[in-house]
Amino acid sequence: MLGRLTHNRAIFLMLVVTLMWATAGVVTRQLEFARSFEVTFWRAFFTALSLTVLLPMFKGRDVFAQLRRAGASFWLSGICWSVMFTAFMVALTLTSVGNVLVTMSFGPLLTALIARVFIGHRVPMRTWVAIVVAGCGMVYMYAAQLDSVSVVGTLVSLCVPIAGAANWTITQHSHDQGHDVDLMPAVWVGAVISALVTLPLALPFQASSHDLLLLGYLGVFQLAVPCVLSVRCAQVLKAPEISLLQLTEVIFGILLAWLGANEAPGAAVLTGGSVVIGALVVNEIIGWRQRT
Repeated sequence: MLGRLTHNRAIFLMLVVTLMWATAGVVTRQLEFARSFEVTFWRAFFTALSLTVLLPMFKGRDVFAQLRRAGASFWLSGICWSVMFTAFMVALTLTSVGNVLVTMSFGPLLTALIARVFIGHRVPMRTWVAIVVAGCGMVYMYAAQLDSVSVVGTLVSLCVPIAGAANWTITQHSHDQGHDVDLMPAVWVGAVISALVTLPLALPFQASSHDLLLLGYLGVFQLAVPCVLSVRCAQVLKAPEISLLQLTEVIFGILLAWLGANEAPGAAVLTGGSVVIGALVVNEIIGWRQRT
């Protein structure tokens, strides 16, 4: 499938990728003793370990030697990936899966804002409207559950789309300057940084062998493999298609946590999340039609 990736196969593969990403919440809820930064460390460690094997297969044996010649944008991208990896897992230990995923879905709109401020990308009126509508959905979602939602968890969750938006802006600016950032090795750098930063905070280790098995799955099959496959899909699919398909992670993630961990989403999450996702879908579809 990867050798000759047609458009339809790329769509199917991207759906598989979002399903793999979406397993983070339900798997995390099955852990016995590992908590917070230990969860983050082991996931990042197994991600870095698996990418150390995968990258030479996809990028050639000299992939790591080439890092010495990488520019500042590459290393900034790696830092952004590390923030995303760390904040996502910590957020899952602080608040519900639904809250984290809906907050993350705000990323494309944050990207439009940050790109407008820092590199001057024009933001169409439809996107401004989508930002306002989605913002109202976010406010409603959290205002309706102030007594039960974790403020710290919400703030940590917001770090994920902010870092993602910064990452896109950095890589896009580098592309405009004629220097493309190689995203696969940047993901590896992000995993290494995340593991090194969280290691002191993860000690003393409390994870059981059961936990390590699940955390190994998260590092390899929830993060490393789907990240590699998503980069491959991005070579075939257009940006609006990727944005729309990525939204299925929210749906898959909430359903899996509901079915596999009995974490039923509240009415506020369903209502506010529907508003956010609806705004994103309408914005992307209108933009898609205008471009074609």
